[in-house]
Order: sequence, then C-alpha cells, then structure tokens
Amino acid sequence: MSHKVGITGGIGSGKTTVCLIFKTLGIPVYDADTQAKYLMDTNPELKALFHEYFGNDIYRNGALNRRKLAEIIFTDPTALEKVNGWVHPAVARDFEDWSACQSSPYVLEESAIIFESNIKRRFEKTILVTAPDSVRIERCCTRDHVTPEMVRKRMDNQWPDEKKITLADYVIYNDHLQLVTPQVMEIHRQLLRKLSVR
Repeated sequence: MSHKVGITGGIGSGKTTVCLIFKTLGIPVYDADTQAKYLMDTNPELKALFHEYFGNDIYRNGALNRRKLAEIIFTDPTALEKVNGWVHPAVARDFEDWSACQSSPYVLEESAIIFESNIKRRFEKTILVTAPDSVRIERCCTRDHVTPEMVRKRMDNQWPDEKKITLADYVIYNDHLQLVTPQVMEIHRQLLRKLSVR
C-alpha cells in the first residue's frame, strides 16, 4: 500500500499546478474538493442526509443545488458543521479506498483545508504550497474573473500561511522568485528516501 502525503495551500497558491508536476513524476493525486462534489452528487448515504436535513429541493435533476447550499451554510454555522461532519468522513473513506488501489511509493491528497479541518493525522507527511497574498489575489482575479475584495474575503476564511508553515513538513514557495519544479523534485527525492526506509 502507498504511503499517504497531504498537499495543501490557500486559494491562488498554485497547489494544482504543483500537483501536475508530481503527476509527471508518476505520483497519483487525489483531488479532495472535486471528489467531495462528486460524492455529494452520487453517494446514496450522503444524499439521504442532505435530503433529510435540507429538504428535497436541495437536489435538482439528481445533482446537488450548490448555490442554494452555499446560501444556507454561509449564514448558518450549524448547517455548515453538519455538512462538514458528513462530507469529510465520506471523502476520507473514499481516499482510503482509492489509495489501496495505487501501487506508487506514495500518493498525494490535494486539499485546501488539511490543517483547518484537522485531518493532518491522516498523512505521514504534509506539503504546503505558499505564495504572497498579492500574487494569490492576482491569480484568482485572472482565473475566476472576480474582484480582489471577493478573493480577500475567501482568504480570510483560511488560515494564514505563517500559521500553516509551522505545521507543514515541506514548504514550496510559488512566488515568481524561486523555480517550482526544482523544489518539487527535491521534496520528491526526500519523500522516496524517507518513506522507503519505513
């Protein structure tokens, strides 16, 4: 069974780009956010919980009405807690099943909230992708066609990088000053060395 490594980073940090580099090195990457959306649309147990708590119109044509859900959980912390309490364990089980099918030395789970949601213990090592706020805001505005204020509001809901750096085993600086690929290659070499001796 493959060793498990978590990779995280705030909005606009470039963690998806970093994951693509790991993929070219033959390391499978599990995208927790994408899988969470997929499971909310397809997992019968999750769908039953959503129906029971939010009512039948929380799904439209078999797909979760994400706009409606977002409006509810934005103003209702209890509802947000419920959703996280259902979805995080479902994603964890799905990740375990997926990991068991991999044959690589290690696998990555890409998740924006590894530290915030206290799932760090699932991983043997963690990687943080970090970038200056100005760079992150510029990336998000270009990518998502949103205003800097909207990006800052989303950033305010995530822990600052300074806090996450103290918790991560490895840090990749995606700041336009340091090349990213050599940093990924060095972490890959270290992971192969450290995890292979266990």
